[in-house]
Amino acid sequence: MIGSGLKDNTPNKFWNFSPGFIGVNLVISFVLAFSFCPACFTSVEGFKKIWDSLLLTFLLSSALSYGGSVAEDYFDKRMPWIHFPAKRLVFETVAYMVYAFCVSYALIVIFVVWIRPRYTLETLPWKLLVQDTKLPMILAFIISAILISRSFLVEWRKAAIEAEQLKTERYAQQYQSLKDQLNPHFLFNSLNVLSNLVYDNPDTAAKFISQLSKIYRYVLDVQHEELVPLAKESEFAENYLALQKIRFEEGLQYTISIDKDATGFLPPLSLQLLLENAIKHNVASKANPLKVDIFVKDDVLVVKNNLQSKSSMPGESAGIGLANIHKRYALLSNQNMMVKEDGAYFEVSLPLLKMN
Repeated sequence: MIGSGLKDNTPNKFWNFSPGFIGVNLVISFVLAFSFCPACFTSVEGFKKIWDSLLLTFLLSSALSYGGSVAEDYFDKRMPWIHFPAKRLVFETVAYMVYAFCVSYALIVIFVVWIRPRYTLETLPWKLLVQDTKLPMILAFIISAILISRSFLVEWRKAAIEAEQLKTERYAQQYQSLKDQLNPHFLFNSLNVLSNLVYDNPDTAAKFISQLSKIYRYVLDVQHEELVPLAKESEFAENYLALQKIRFEEGLQYTISIDKDATGFLPPLSLQLLLENAIKHNVASKANPLKVDIFVKDDVLVVKNNLQSKSSMPGESAGIGLANIHKRYALLSNQNMMVKEDGAYFEVSLPLLKMN
């Protein structure tokens, strides 16, 4: 409040007071004078009696306000609240109160010797005048409390904003890192399958390549998205399963039961990771087909497959699938995936998210 007119874009100079600064301190001097002598404001003669007191009060208020602003600027640069809160409070308060006492005492001496002469320098009661600094010191304490509180809150708010920005940037980097895993992961696994098909069945490999190109186009399209519509993910899932159908033929059976009016969003390629996980860890043969069901229930997308685990696997899992989806949900919302296994079926539920 008092220091509101103290800061602008120009360098601080002692006599470079802004109109706001002068106006605020004039109001303070008039309020103090009126509180001590309301009757003095009812006549010209009464006002003449207090004009010098008004001048002293204005000079005291101005000096104390300006000094508080200088102290605040000084300690902001050398002793930030965020790093030295207790030390800053003690040093700034002591420094400012010492300044306030010295300035108040000096102005009172000037007042009683030259403005309203009551003493000479030889007869001046130095110790007695200390009592006259009581009111200025109370005013200084109020100014100090206002400026220190303001300075602390401004710096705290700035630190909070910076911390939130860093947190957001960190989450964005983590999420991007998780998405960056998907592209090479998908391509690596697809090329592994393709390399086997090339030798075993060249005609099937050709169909696989054609379907793969369509799917990989979607992968490239969504790699920079945080969320994608359910409809796009389900369409991609159907294309991905059609691709795997080329490889497994009757060994893979699937149904996708999603209403066209169903809404919601998913982290991109979530379905691909779940389907890939199901195919990687289960037998899919004509004699023992892998059955995959995809459906929506109560705003949750469910991917369910029968369990017929492979006795041995050609390669170790990269640990990306379920962990990747879990981490992305944790970064995007307070909802998370649910995994259920009962010995006969493996089921993963993905909450459908809303776009902010």
